[in-house]
Amino acid sequence: MDLCVTIKGVSFLLQTGMGILGNTVVLLAYAHIIYTEPKLLPVDMILCHLAFANLMLLLTRCVPQTMTVFGLRDLLNDPGCKVVIYAYRIGRALSVCITCMLSVFQAVTIAPAGPRLSRLKPALPSLVLPTFAGLWLLNMAICIAAPFFSMAPRNGTVPAFTLNLGFCHVDFRDNLSYVINGVAVSGRDFAFVALMVGSSGYILLLLHRHSRQVRTIRRSQGGGAETRAAKTVVTLVVLYVVFFGIDNVIWIYMLTVAKVSPVVADMRVFFSSCYASLSPYFIISSNKKVKAKIACAAEQDQLSADNQESSDK
Repeated sequence: MDLCVTIKGVSFLLQTGMGILGNTVVLLAYAHIIYTEPKLLPVDMILCHLAFANLMLLLTRCVPQTMTVFGLRDLLNDPGCKVVIYAYRIGRALSVCITCMLSVFQAVTIAPAGPRLSRLKPALPSLVLPTFAGLWLLNMAICIAAPFFSMAPRNGTVPAFTLNLGFCHVDFRDNLSYVINGVAVSGRDFAFVALMVGSSGYILLLLHRHSRQVRTIRRSQGGGAETRAAKTVVTLVVLYVVFFGIDNVIWIYMLTVAKVSPVVADMRVFFSSCYASLSPYFIISSNKKVKAKIACAAEQDQLSADNQESSDK
């Protein structure tokens, strides 16, 4: 195994391991919160769903990618490729959509009350689950073509207009299908990114212009918590937009060539998965509930270890 392959394999392994660990910890923390508290707050529901979408993305894309880099072949047959690629496309789409949803939700939450918002704000908690269902249905419909183009790798050369993922091939057969698929996916992503950037810009504007009023007026309503949540949302959006930009620069290049180099495809996979790997650690560091549950679990483990040592003595 040469140095380049080793570096690539270790990079994917670290990214995948960190991402799966972080998102699993967030999901377990929220599972404990659901068990101990009567009701989960809307923002917590969105963050929990984001962690699930990111975990789904990592398991269906980065895990097989890492195994392929380290030399494992014939991981999936045709039906397996269709299921994995479809699940990956949905997970990736949900990641951008739920981050956008989080940004819009937070912007509406901290916005000054007006004639329209005064009616919308009380209804926000009841809109979370229907929005989840709508995003799932939307992205399942947009990604429905993925299984038809996915197949296990074939021996020989890779045909034109085929994405060589290593563990699977996505064969679009002709330039028209290749471009239409790319435009549909990119159009959806750019629409949601534009919406999340707009709502995040509005959040920053509110925090900048009305920080003193917000702290004074909303202190009794948890204004400090709202401000922390808003800053967390903006951080997640900035993180997503940075990696989204790198991802789409590579994707646009891939749309302009008939045969994509595996190195270029690997680069896109790595950068497009960075958000899924890093975002749970921002959630853990900024969310007091999640941080408290992790600290409580660590203390219990330490106490159990101390009791075990005492009993052994």
